[in-house]
Amino acid sequence: MKIKELLTRGRPTFSFEFFPPKSDEAARQLEQTITELQPLKPSFVSVTYGAGGSTRERTIEIVTKVKRETGIEAMAHLTCAGSTREDLKGVLGRIRDAGIENVLALRGDPPKGQTGFTPVEDGFRYASELVRFIRELHDSVMCLGGACYPEKHPECGNPAVDLANLKNKIDRGLDFVITQLFFNNQHYFDFVQRARRIGIQVPIIAGIMPITNASQIERFMVSCSATIPFELAEELDRRRDNPQAVMELGIAHATAQCAGLLDGGAPGIHFYTLNRSTATREIYAALHAAGYTG
Repeated sequence: MKIKELLTRGRPTFSFEFFPPKSDEAARQLEQTITELQPLKPSFVSVTYGAGGSTRERTIEIVTKVKRETGIEAMAHLTCAGSTREDLKGVLGRIRDAGIENVLALRGDPPKGQTGFTPVEDGFRYASELVRFIRELHDSVMCLGGACYPEKHPECGNPAVDLANLKNKIDRGLDFVITQLFFNNQHYFDFVQRARRIGIQVPIIAGIMPITNASQIERFMVSCSATIPFELAEELDRRRDNPQAVMELGIAHATAQCAGLLDGGAPGIHFYTLNRSTATREIYAALHAAGYTG
């Protein structure tokens, strides 16, 4: 089923993001995580798309396996990074042949050590170009999602320019967007208001990453230009040497975030799981007990 259809059912979607494992041990961890999260009956799951060939293959394998073996709707990420048009055409054909109807179209990050994104020859520089390319090849077959940044893209100095770029990407054929992580709900609501004001009407799903490790979340914040409320930062710093206390803080904050977002009309919550299930399961259980889930 296309995710855009799930978003018209009048109740919020709950979804999980995974990344392709790079080792056998990581593969076993991901399989366990999927098994533990399956009883929550997520609306869909997504799998990120790595820059290397082996992780790209695993993206397609995982989304195919999830859909066929669990019956959960799955979405494959697809990036411009390191791929020619012909490469992308081949991957899209494999995704379609596997029965996958949903793709998250992204530019991708620059390679490690590089500050700017440089497309390969006969590749794409922007996600908007990838969106148009997919629509030209598989218009009605694919449901397309994209990414957005409530606090602006880290490579864009002007949030108004960033929002205009998002509208251009959506106008090329996106059906919905998912936000990058954020920790202050007001950033999300202000962003949605600005988006609606310039004519963006697609659903904007809130992306949530529960804090489970202080140093790890701080690295993510730097890479995606996200900020953290001062009071939360203070408490996180006090607990940083106590992993259990950090986990408890992260779960409590993310649970409150999700409840506030759903109360405010967010069409869905997308959990960045980092291939672990504990925090997501506890947050979902609290939301279910409070009547937010079906």
